[in-house]
Amino acid sequence: MRHQHHPASLAAFISRFQLQLPQAVQTSHNVRPAAVLIPIVCRPEPTLLLTRRADSLRKHAGQVAFPGGKTDAEDSSAIITALREAQEEVAIPPQAVQVLGKLAPLDSNTGFQVTPVVGLIPPDIQFHANADEVAEVFEMPLHEALMLSRYYPLDIHRGGHSHRLYLSWYRSQFVWGLTAAIIRRLAQQVSI
Repeated sequence: MRHQHHPASLAAFISRFQLQLPQAVQTSHNVRPAAVLIPIVCRPEPTLLLTRRADSLRKHAGQVAFPGGKTDAEDSSAIITALREAQEEVAIPPQAVQVLGKLAPLDSNTGFQVTPVVGLIPPDIQFHANADEVAEVFEMPLHEALMLSRYYPLDIHRGGHSHRLYLSWYRSQFVWGLTAAIIRRLAQQVSI
């Protein structure tokens, strides 16, 4: 696969991501596999591509998310799932994605074990939101996304269990839950 030329800040991100071993996987209580793509757009100022889910969806309606979804029986890996879903939701051609690697899976509150896949995307791709699933596509500067101070912890106590959520904002977008946890995990992995 041809490698695009990356500016210094993106090169530093890539080397840090690839140098760091993924964090130890916590024991997962969820068995249903799913995957999301963390698309990094290779602009002079690199960005994270995020979506806001359609308000009509049954689960996580209106929430900020990465393109992704549950693993189909014919998907041979989390990477295949993430690339397929990114193509379905925002029209990113799988062959245009340079996969850097994966983060350790995280549990979602809807019963999925979600594997985040980090991929680089050329800046000239035309994103098209699939209106059935995605209300909006937007980009957030990578250096802002990776600032750990952006993520505010909120502890929720339910049924004798304590559960920590992370909350963040970017312009008018409210980023929380699994998406905030994934970005924060990525930020932790590259903050050497």
